[in-house]
Amino acid sequence: MEIKLHNGGQLSVSDAVFARNYNEGLVHQVVVAYMAGARAGTKRQLSRSEVSGGNVKPWRQKGTGRARHGSTRTPIWRTGGVTFAARPRNFEQKVNRKMYRAAISVILSELLRQDRLHVVDNFTIEAPKTRMLVGALRDMGLTEGRRLIVTDGFDENVYLASRNVIELGYLDVAALDPVSLVGADRVLITAAALKMIEEWLS
Repeated sequence: MEIKLHNGGQLSVSDAVFARNYNEGLVHQVVVAYMAGARAGTKRQLSRSEVSGGNVKPWRQKGTGRARHGSTRTPIWRTGGVTFAARPRNFEQKVNRKMYRAAISVILSELLRQDRLHVVDNFTIEAPKTRMLVGALRDMGLTEGRRLIVTDGFDENVYLASRNVIELGYLDVAALDPVSLVGADRVLITAAALKMIEEWLS
């Protein structure tokens, strides 16, 4: 299939990668797995057997007028342990390589069908200046919504200039992930990056 470049011309790409039918279940599974893998899972609380104190009955059983208690480590006490204390856990979900690549291909195909994927020959700026980056995007008509810039290699000028722009992300092909693609209203990608993705997913 042929893809029109934003600044004129066409680019030939594989139908097997950029013309796949949308598979909502696959995309959902891969996105959830990716987000779950980013969770730290380091939350931990103390149970009643781990908090300090409580070895002695706080007061006698009868005659004080207060409720009976046998330990200050019970969950109903302010300094007591947590009933179902959280423990560190791993939230990682297994997604095989074939599924992951298929999901990336499905997302890119859907972006292309919805005219949300904009391909350019090259995208760079002379200096790490936000106004230069905003001006370049304005010339392309990419001024609204959540935007994502994808290049074939890491461009420090684009990275530094994009950090201070609301709803604008920047990634190179090596750091591309499904969550960033799904969350973008428009994706600006270079032709070299598109060819690298095609080779990766073929």
